[in-house]
Parts: sequence; structure tokens; C-alpha cells
Amino acid sequence: MPEPSVGMAPQGQAERAKFEQELQRIVAAGDAARLTLRVLGALAFRTHCPHFGYLQEKMGRSYTDIDFAAYARDSKGIRALMAGLGYAEDKEVFVVSEGSRAIFENPQLHIHVDVFYERLDFCHVIPWNGRLEKDSPTIPLAEMVLEKTQIVQINEKDVIDMIMLFLEHGLGEDDRETINIKRIAKLCAEDWGLWRTVSMNLEKIATLAQTYDTLNSDHKARVSSQVGEALRLMEAEPKSMAWRLRARVGDRVKWYKDVDEVK
Repeated sequence: MPEPSVGMAPQGQAERAKFEQELQRIVAAGDAARLTLRVLGALAFRTHCPHFGYLQEKMGRSYTDIDFAAYARDSKGIRALMAGLGYAEDKEVFVVSEGSRAIFENPQLHIHVDVFYERLDFCHVIPWNGRLEKDSPTIPLAEMVLEKTQIVQINEKDVIDMIMLFLEHGLGEDDRETINIKRIAKLCAEDWGLWRTVSMNLEKIATLAQTYDTLNSDHKARVSSQVGEALRLMEAEPKSMAWRLRARVGDRVKWYKDVDEVK
């Protein structure tokens, strides 16, 4: 089992509803202001999994914050939007991250909001370019998969979110309520390190899904099948020369960045 983390704790209905209602308020305000603001993180998985989203609460996966993806061109508008909604920005984070991340706090609601501009950059870089228009109010399902599986030390909360997603959505080559495995395979075929981390974590998710008493045998079989097909398609995708050269080195050289959380 992955090590315990923030995001795994009992959470009452009132607290969960607070986050869900605030998410809706921010999304509605962003739409009204014509800002490209897309949800990621726990609430994105809950939003995109109407049938299996109940597993978050049942399996002890709690909400801790609200996360968004956006383009840098909208940063000024997002700052104004969040201020108007009662949020104060930690401006140092925006400066230190060179404009790639913003953090906002609502002192009345005690809600923390993260905005990631242009990309998600933790163990690997997941770019947003041209992708945020593909879905709403969340990032596309392919990016939701990559968001979780690019973290080398995957946590239980991430495993639960991915189990939900694989139960809810099939694999395909577009973004309409489908996990665009072609997009995932293409990015992984260009970067051996990303491929190594994503494939490693997909295997972990399939294995760990079998250990949850909350899931029935059909659920476990579905997750295993989805992961197996995803790995097969990732393997079949033609690899770049850089990928093949890096693959020769393999795990002998570190292939990822350590996550440096902003506190």
C-alpha cells in the first residue's frame, strides 16, 4: 500500500459540501468572466465520476483544497476574480515560481486554492498547451491520468482517484468522456522518464485495486483490464530516438525530479 498522505481522513458531509459548493461558485464566476479555468485534483475526479465518485468518501479520500489549471495569459484576470470572491493571494509563490503557480486563501471559508499556469510541474512536466479547451469544467481525462501517475511516490489518495476514473471511463482516442490513451501514449513515447513513471504507477494501481474490500470482483477486473490495455497501447506507440537512447540507461540514472511542495 502506498504511504499515507494528506487527503486520507474521515470527512463529514458538511465539509465535503463546502468544498463542492465553493468549486461551483468559482467555476461559475470564471465562466462569466470568460477565463479558461479548469479543475484538477480530487474535485475533478469527483466531478467527472458521477457513478463511482462515491468511492472517495467510502474509501476515506477527503478534500483538502481546490486546484485549477489555467493559461498564463489569464493570470491577471484570475487574480481579480479570486480577489472578488474573497481570496487573498500569496504573491511570493507567484514570484518564486516565475508565474507558473498561484496560491489563494479564503480566510472565511478556510479554503486553499492552487492555480497551475501552463503546466503541471512536479516529478515530470505535463503541459496544458491547447488542451484546456478540450473539456470543462475539468482538465481532460488524459491529463487527469497523467496528473496522478507522474508522481513517483504515488499516494493512496491518488490510487483511489485513479480507480474511480478507470471504473467510470473507457480508453479511446478522443476526449469526449473518454480517457485519450493516444495522448498519454504520445507524451510517454517522447519522454522515457515519463513513460517509466506512468507505467510503473499504472501497474501499482492495478495491483492495489485487488486489495480493497470496498471493490467487488467486477470492479477489480475492470481496473485490471483498463490498466492492461493502457500499458499495451503505450508500449505499441512508436518511440522517439531520444526515448530509445535514454531507455538504454534505464533506472541506473535518476529519471524524475523530486516533488518540492510549496508550503
